[in-house]
Amino acid sequence: MIDYLSAKKILSKSKIKIKNETINSLKSLNRVCTKNISAPFNYPADNNTAFDGYAINSKDTNNLNKKNFKKFKILRTIAAGDNPKIKKINKFETVEVMTGALITKPFDTIIPIEQIIFYPSNNNKKFILINKKIKKNNHIRFKGSDYKKNEVVVRKGNLIQPSHILAFKALGIEKIEVKAKPNILFVSTGNEIKDNKSIKDWQVRSSNNYYIQSLSNSFLFNFIKGRTLRDKDKNIFKKLISKNIKSKIDIIITSGAVSAGKYDFIPSIIGKFKLSNFFKGVGIRPGKPILFAKFKNKEKVLFGLPGNPISSAACFRFFVYPYLSNILGMNNEKPFKAILKNQFIKKKNFTRFLKGKLTTTENGKLIIEILKGQESFKIKSFTRSNVWGVFKKGKSIFRKGELIECHSPNGPNKNIFF
Repeated sequence: MIDYLSAKKILSKSKIKIKNETINSLKSLNRVCTKNISAPFNYPADNNTAFDGYAINSKDTNNLNKKNFKKFKILRTIAAGDNPKIKKINKFETVEVMTGALITKPFDTIIPIEQIIFYPSNNNKKFILINKKIKKNNHIRFKGSDYKKNEVVVRKGNLIQPSHILAFKALGIEKIEVKAKPNILFVSTGNEIKDNKSIKDWQVRSSNNYYIQSLSNSFLFNFIKGRTLRDKDKNIFKKLISKNIKSKIDIIITSGAVSAGKYDFIPSIIGKFKLSNFFKGVGIRPGKPILFAKFKNKEKVLFGLPGNPISSAACFRFFVYPYLSNILGMNNEKPFKAILKNQFIKKKNFTRFLKGKLTTTENGKLIIEILKGQESFKIKSFTRSNVWGVFKKGKSIFRKGELIECHSPNGPNKNIFF
């Protein structure tokens, strides 16, 4: 058995190659950029108005005051999307502009509609009256004030978010290069596993596969549901591995049959293949029996997850997901920290992944409460949790008030909301 940090080092040295692909930017949610994506032009493309109002040349107001006012002739109305060109603009002339309308020279400032005095009347709007000096550049959105041409919109290694798709559409970015989604084959094991609506008391409904399948959108992979192997199907499993290390499958995940029981055949079968990296058993709870193997001279790996639901979920979050993140070239995920609400005691030489409830205080501090029911078969506490707390090896007692490393359970840490 190795410790958690040693297992992570082996995973980091066991990268497989995932190809790049070019896709429609509108279908890029939760995909990973393979290179910086830059703005193809300035945004806004030209100066435009931030308010409904009237555009004027500020120089025309230099000598104006309450005793010396001027009438500015209204030429036309320009709405967002209208061609703003006017053949000739004379001194003391103005145009009505709607929000988003382009501003052309010599106009260089906007008077909001609420401040306008019309002449001869509000019902007969031929002129506006101005009786003071108006500053240049009022209420104008300037060309390139949001994005300059060639400015980076999304950096290499970032996960595409809904806000990025908004930017792609606004900037006319139609195609982007991303990492292809890895293909993950999931194989369940055990005579007790059933996919039926009604089961006997000694049977167990298949659930681990559905949980991991539900993560496929936020965890960036294609889920392929494999068969359920029975306790005496070790030869079938060997054939399955032989077949799939020659297929388009990138990662094989098994559930169950990795411990030391009579029917835990996965370690012995995997041992018959040529491997470049391997570990079996990690000093963690839940998930101690976890197995990992990289097939020699193949761009394929296998994760053998324990069968208990919470062990399987924890091992996916802390082993499979970081591995996916690495092979996809994502930026390193950073944990966040929260203040421990209740004391927890564990065995010193194990790392514990604990189901927790994350809340915030009135002054914005993050608090993690370790929930009751931490056993690996107990689902209720998992459904009530919204965070994993990591209690590291080398310490037994974690006291109230200590800072605890935390991770989102169902996606990258930056996607968690409180």
